[in-house]
Amino acid sequence: MTETADSITETTAAQPLSTPMTIGVDAYVSAEYARAEGDKLWAKVWQQVCRVEELPRVGDFLTYDILDDSIIVVRTAPDTLRAYHNVCAHRGRRLVDTPPGAHDAHGQRKQFVCGFHGWRYDLEGRNTFVPERGDWTCGLTERNDGLPPVRIDTWGGWVWINLDSSCEPLRDYLEPAASLLDPFHLENMRYRWRRWLTFDCNWKVAFEAFMETYHVPYTHPEFMNFGNFLGWGRAQGRHSNIGYDAPKGMEENQGKLRIGAGPDARISTAQLQNFTWENANTNTTETMVEVANRLADELPADTPPDQVMRYWLDTCRREDAERGVVWPTVDPDIVAKSGTAWQIFPNFQIGHALNNMLCYRFRPYGYDPDKCIFEAAVFELFPPGAEPETEWIYTPVGDPGWRTVLPQDFDNMAAVQQGMKSHGFSGPKPNPYRERTIVNLHHNLAKYMGTGAPTDLERPE
Repeated sequence: MTETADSITETTAAQPLSTPMTIGVDAYVSAEYARAEGDKLWAKVWQQVCRVEELPRVGDFLTYDILDDSIIVVRTAPDTLRAYHNVCAHRGRRLVDTPPGAHDAHGQRKQFVCGFHGWRYDLEGRNTFVPERGDWTCGLTERNDGLPPVRIDTWGGWVWINLDSSCEPLRDYLEPAASLLDPFHLENMRYRWRRWLTFDCNWKVAFEAFMETYHVPYTHPEFMNFGNFLGWGRAQGRHSNIGYDAPKGMEENQGKLRIGAGPDARISTAQLQNFTWENANTNTTETMVEVANRLADELPADTPPDQVMRYWLDTCRREDAERGVVWPTVDPDIVAKSGTAWQIFPNFQIGHALNNMLCYRFRPYGYDPDKCIFEAAVFELFPPGAEPETEWIYTPVGDPGWRTVLPQDFDNMAAVQQGMKSHGFSGPKPNPYRERTIVNLHHNLAKYMGTGAPTDLERPE
């Protein structure tokens, strides 16, 4: 379906942040701004740390670092996860060190022991041993010798932490994303692969490269051979989401599981699936590719696109169910409203579908405004017990493990960071319809940071 200027105007008129706006560059390039994020942003927001299934046994733990803070997340009971600041109460040494070049530290422990003076802590964060404790003459108590707790909760199969002990509940923080994504049962997904790297751009530049569809025809022109991939972006309170419009009668095509355009939807859908699997290795599954490649044999040449769509999805759902993979049933209206990806403030993106998802996380790299940590993970529904074993693999720019599609985005990210510093650049001017998510990110950042709010783009005289 081709959108007209009139239809876009009508659609956006009642939407928040729908007028042309511009954003200052300090949030991207200022060392002072980057340092202030530690206290004003990262110490106040809920952050996604890991998946629940990464900590299956009592004593399983991993670390999560954000700027100067390191957090230990540990399973203390079959149904309980706890989080603590990764610091010994004695002299401040980190209890768990991350190996050089590793994504995090993880393993299995019955207690945490400081490598400096041997202070010990049980899984509940209690101090269980201090050498020569009597020297303190009652100065050490449970108030000051244990591990400071960190707020922790779960949703969608992820573990979340918040450094602010007085923060609002996670569920409230995540709305309306949580309610619109609950029907997809994301907690049932498991990693298929996960990769990370350090990148030469600010974490916001990296995030913004993936939170809009405006770039698709120009950064990924090969996808335009399979249909119109332009779409919308919407502000959803502190969060936002993006999605695609679909022709009437094909509401399922507003989700991420899409058929190809062209005179023969059977052929174009197979071509789209094969291209995506080989060049991105995301947003599809082996079942979907295999069934797509049979469409030309199983359907007549004149099958209308909507019937191709339904046959393809119904067949994939049935064949997956036969091998123990049960897709959720989601009302088409929810599919349309939820879109194809959510930007969870401040630094996490969930690209959801019925049977798979692609997620990104973006973190600052120390206080350097020109670098960030970028993580990409693909999830899928698997038969119980058939989930692949995965780990975070450091995959630098240029490594063939990224295939061909994501490197096209990488090329933009470093170049944008450089361009932000040009004396000739007056600041980003996001598309009010397709890139409203970027404006919304900075609208919410300004609430925490006290500066950098988007301003109206002045009309030329």
